[in-house]
Amino acid sequence: MSRPQAPEPALDVQGDSPVGTGDEDGTDGTQHSHRMLSFSDALLSIIATVMILPVTHTELSPQQFDKSVQKLLATRIAVYLMTFLIVTVAWAAHTRLFQVVGKIDDTLALLNLACMMTITFLPFTFSLMVAFPAAPLGIFLFCTCVIAIGVVQALIVVYAFRFPHLLNPQIGRSAHRRLHRQRILQIVLRGPALCFLAAIFSLLFYPVSYLLLVMVIVLPYVSKATTWCRDKLMGPPDPPAHSMEFFTFDLQEPLSKERVEAFSDGVYAIVATLLILDICSDNVPDAKDVAERFHGSLVAALSEFGPQFLAYFGSFATVGLLWFAHHSLFLHVRKATQSMGLLNTLSLAFVGGLPLAYQQTSAFARQPHDELERVRVSCAIVFFASIFQFAMWTTALLHEAETLQPSARFGGREHAFMFAKLALYPCASLLAFASTCFLSRFSTAIFHLMQIAVPFAFLLLRLLVRLGLALLKALRGLAPPAQPADEGPQAPLLPAPC
Repeated sequence: MSRPQAPEPALDVQGDSPVGTGDEDGTDGTQHSHRMLSFSDALLSIIATVMILPVTHTELSPQQFDKSVQKLLATRIAVYLMTFLIVTVAWAAHTRLFQVVGKIDDTLALLNLACMMTITFLPFTFSLMVAFPAAPLGIFLFCTCVIAIGVVQALIVVYAFRFPHLLNPQIGRSAHRRLHRQRILQIVLRGPALCFLAAIFSLLFYPVSYLLLVMVIVLPYVSKATTWCRDKLMGPPDPPAHSMEFFTFDLQEPLSKERVEAFSDGVYAIVATLLILDICSDNVPDAKDVAERFHGSLVAALSEFGPQFLAYFGSFATVGLLWFAHHSLFLHVRKATQSMGLLNTLSLAFVGGLPLAYQQTSAFARQPHDELERVRVSCAIVFFASIFQFAMWTTALLHEAETLQPSARFGGREHAFMFAKLALYPCASLLAFASTCFLSRFSTAIFHLMQIAVPFAFLLLRLLVRLGLALLKALRGLAPPAQPADEGPQAPLLPAPC
């Protein structure tokens, strides 16, 4: 009598981890990759966020915010956004890779540490790119790091496929493991191959290198759009002879809601931490200075840093409330789509720029001649960080049956509340930016007023939304009932004949 086989462990909804596996005691020298993946997510979110530090420490003109300084700052912000998005591509590849590799042993753990060590070197190469954007060495070193990351990830794939018990159970038992390995290696090495070309062109004509680095970000989307257009024009291709429908490896497929939340929380937490690090490094008075200038009065010495502390509290409130809006949004989300993931990444890129906004606002007192342009830079960063959140909510509404909880779908009270909550910062920052065009002399006061007013607006928001909905309901009740379209005006009632 044959022994019944145990059922294969099923993948969860997003394919992040196998469920139903019970061998987690490590008796065979392996363990599940969950903890290592959490460690890697934390490290990648830190690396992506600290990329802003070389930009925040940009030395601006002490006399005026002239066109050359504006161009310099815009160039550095553009390079920061590009490298931030490349790091998020590496994070998505790493997450997808460990959907394939379900378990790890000592060799895989060491290979992953080698990958993380290479990633931690990226901020140094980015600093060189920011300081010397036209020099080939910074671009060359950055591309070399990305190539090394891809090579280590390829080694992880080759090693894991050599020992099938380390793989996701469905892949480990598949008869088409070689085809899976070939396809995964092609996708993992696609970005490093472009960086290899960028490294070569950095020695010949560096603008092409930046173009190739941008292609690392947009190529998957271009490829997907090309495939969609081809399928519309020529019809879908015939399915292959071998069946591989039970698993797909696509860097642009949406990650699970939990992974997106974890990475986003890491970025918000690190941005908030960077703000206090700037306070600790720049706003602690020197003991000799306190003794000589302020006659030993630490209170008097700290009073000079009042504007910086005001800027810190305002910036922290902005970071905290943007995180609160993000948290509230994902409470109503059941599933994050591909477009929602892209919009979330763009929002996080500008959230990572909030330390730059803090540096700009804390410089109001030191360089008052530049305050108008600094206010506008800060308003623009806050606007883009929040408008992408609003766009993410709008995208979720367009596919509400797939993405949203029933309580937050279009027309409900929670929908109205989330709409108001996510529109608050885009409207406030846009209003502050527009106000500086007419009241440029009061630009600092306008910006600080926005920072103070928005938290109070968040506290009153639910009450205001409820009052607004009640008012709309009352106005709707006062309106005369509409006559049916197929009935004309009724004739006046005549008295009945005697």
